[in-house]
Amino acid sequence: MGTPNAVGDWSSEMEVSAFRRLFPLRYYERHLSESIRPDARPLKRARDTIVSLGAVASSDGSALAKIGSTTMLAAIKMEVMTPSVDSPDEGSVAVEFHMPPICSPVVRPGRPAEVAPVTSKQLFDCLLSSGMIDLKELSLIKGKAAWMAYLDIYCLDADGALFDAALLSAVAAFSHLRIPVVSLNDEGRMVMVSKELEGEKLDKEPVDKERRKLSLKSIPFSLTCILHKNYILADPTFEEESIMETFITVVLNSSGQLVSLYKSGGPVLAHTSAIQECVALTRQRMKELEEIIDEAISTMEID
Repeated sequence: MGTPNAVGDWSSEMEVSAFRRLFPLRYYERHLSESIRPDARPLKRARDTIVSLGAVASSDGSALAKIGSTTMLAAIKMEVMTPSVDSPDEGSVAVEFHMPPICSPVVRPGRPAEVAPVTSKQLFDCLLSSGMIDLKELSLIKGKAAWMAYLDIYCLDADGALFDAALLSAVAAFSHLRIPVVSLNDEGRMVMVSKELEGEKLDKEPVDKERRKLSLKSIPFSLTCILHKNYILADPTFEEESIMETFITVVLNSSGQLVSLYKSGGPVLAHTSAIQECVALTRQRMKELEEIIDEAISTMEID
């Protein structure tokens, strides 16, 4: 008795799936007209987000961030360098964003993803212009030694809103960062003190007595929104980005100040009202992300 209905349901699902593949924009617009998305999210809601600190034991600071299926692994390695002549009392930060072939079918082996260097530059500019990191805190001996923080971010699953997830993982990794203890050797060079010797009496007094955190201020958070006709979709998936090509990424710091605004190409003009709404959505999202980061830090401290 139930077989005809089962066959009918299966046939209907096949028709919907075929329509989605053949006419993806029409498929989405049918959902948008009812203020819902195919994944059942309201238009202006971000996907579930998870942050886990200490994902890479061999690093000085690391984090895993997931926004929906989009997954980023960020790790920081600290190295001693000679500061520049122009900034003798400051350290430096280097950012590298990686997209290995495992993250997406569109990334081919042997061919670097075109978006990777662009995202690296955007992340670098965002982290420094936000004022989150005081580079003077990375100084060891003025004019002679300072820290270089090498931040590597690996995209493990590229399902849309890559910059948002990459920035979140970077912020989380810096929240987890513990700067190593260093000491002068007999040749007058800075050397790192191994974890086993930390707290022990050394031949030479360490420059840093113990591992320390950075004082992070004005932490940046971002939200990417798609503009399509009169609709605004927050936190798009890869499928949504590939179908509706106009999107805006707004970056605000924890004080609510605008850090940057990126608009990728596309047929839709970004009117003032649309930008203002995207900024308002980013402010709401920022509060959510701050709570997620704080919870991850609290969990790490308890463990």
